[in-house]
Amino acid sequence: MTDFDKGLERRAVNFAALTPLDFIARAADVYGARTAVVYGSVRRSWRETEERARRLASALHRLGIKRSDTVAVLLPNIPEMVEVHFGVPMAGAVLNALNTRLDYASLLFMLRHGEARILIVDTESASLADRLRTDLPGLTIIGVHDRQADTPAIPAGWLDYEALLADGDAQFSRQAPADEWDAIALNYTSGTTGDPKGVVYHHRGAAMNAISNILEWDMPKHAVYLWTLPMFHCNGWCFPWTIAARAGVNVCLRKFDAKVVLDLIAAERVTHYCGAPIVQSALASAPPEWRSAIQHRVSTMVAGAPPSPAVIAQMAAMGFDLTHVYGLTEVYGPATVCAKQTEWEQLDAAAQSQLNARQGVRYHMQAAVTVRDPETMETVPADGETLGEIMFRGNICMKGYLKNAKATDDAFRGEWFHTGDLAVMSADGYVRIKDRSKDIIISGGENISSIEVEDAIYQHPAVVAVAVVAAPDAKWGEVPCAFVETRAGMTLTAEEMIVHCKSLLASYKVPKIVIFKELPKTSTGKIQKFALRAEAGSAAAINL
Repeated sequence: MTDFDKGLERRAVNFAALTPLDFIARAADVYGARTAVVYGSVRRSWRETEERARRLASALHRLGIKRSDTVAVLLPNIPEMVEVHFGVPMAGAVLNALNTRLDYASLLFMLRHGEARILIVDTESASLADRLRTDLPGLTIIGVHDRQADTPAIPAGWLDYEALLADGDAQFSRQAPADEWDAIALNYTSGTTGDPKGVVYHHRGAAMNAISNILEWDMPKHAVYLWTLPMFHCNGWCFPWTIAARAGVNVCLRKFDAKVVLDLIAAERVTHYCGAPIVQSALASAPPEWRSAIQHRVSTMVAGAPPSPAVIAQMAAMGFDLTHVYGLTEVYGPATVCAKQTEWEQLDAAAQSQLNARQGVRYHMQAAVTVRDPETMETVPADGETLGEIMFRGNICMKGYLKNAKATDDAFRGEWFHTGDLAVMSADGYVRIKDRSKDIIISGGENISSIEVEDAIYQHPAVVAVAVVAAPDAKWGEVPCAFVETRAGMTLTAEEMIVHCKSLLASYKVPKIVIFKELPKTSTGKIQKFALRAEAGSAAAINL
């Protein structure tokens, strides 16, 4: 037997730790003059963007930031948010991007738990940041003044982001990870049922998922990407690093507005953007004249919740090519894709939409996705009916939960990452979510998928958003309760909705309660079902 290791040691000449920091270095070296960032009147090249990231790393180093220190950021999707995704890890530090819509208690917990030494914050959140510093006296505040949005000036006692960059070293030697297992980012879960859990990403996984995004989307060089997806959410699904790898354009967007988005798509010739179903629905529901100037192909990626076949069909009618992906914070954002097959093109639109609504197959750089019985760990039959839990394994899985070994071991039991999402495996190997384990409605002993009921409701032309949860019922134990948000200018009664659902669903699956309201949503567009479950508990009194 030949020994292929003898005398063939791993050396600096033939092995380097995988890191997405290499992507911006190459973009600056090869495509330095090309546009990297667009934001109002701001236009910066990749050479300028990489230099600003180095200056930031230098400034953090001078402030005493060392390897594995945590630097938190509380920023909207502005150019500085792109820069911190490179500048913070260039200093050897770990980037903790915080949700800009979180309550004070959650932010305070995350900063304490992650031991953040610095908070980089938009001055629009000045009062919040000052309050945090009162409770965390050792926290250094770096303020970002967004001149494009005319946010407040840098408060007294804060450090000025631009001043720090001006004094930073443009030739700063970035701190490459000693090991690709080194942490690059810390992202917190929502914490709706307890304290948030700190999900730790490594350099290898960040690089792998950034590359997978390119492969799944067939993303060309110099793609123009619009930031409709918050960069604080799973580090923007790793797209800050993806766009650098393609030397593309980051079109920044401080906040989502359907008309502004459609205007930017036309004006900047945006080729790609991501968003939750509610974002896609808002664009599809916009007046046709708002998108009349868009004459080019636009690729969009949707995740965050299973898109209804109706939304998929709407996007196709607009001429937007939609790719459905699925994932969680623990797997760097998207980790499966509903890879389209050529033979699907021969099917009618309704059939194609049903197929495209599935969560699909593993990302290129993910080792495996499976559906298993969470108790026995046996793989479920690929019959499209047997329910199991979606599980992942591979490079696109978190290191684990920070300071929470028990939760980490539980999530990784059986050497698979347990998502908590219930699904079936189709005969063609594609995964389809049926529900979160907590969202299955058990009515009179029958399991009802809230997603199936939502899909039926979405087919009504007056519906813009829907969430179905369980409501208590004296006879059946639980019954479906539908919260429905209608399109502007359109009316719908509960009786009309019941009739609509009866035409599409078995009688026991038809909602027994229908409530019309604007649905509560997270900043990433996810509907907050936990709030609706609480409301449904008292809604049973209006059972139809």
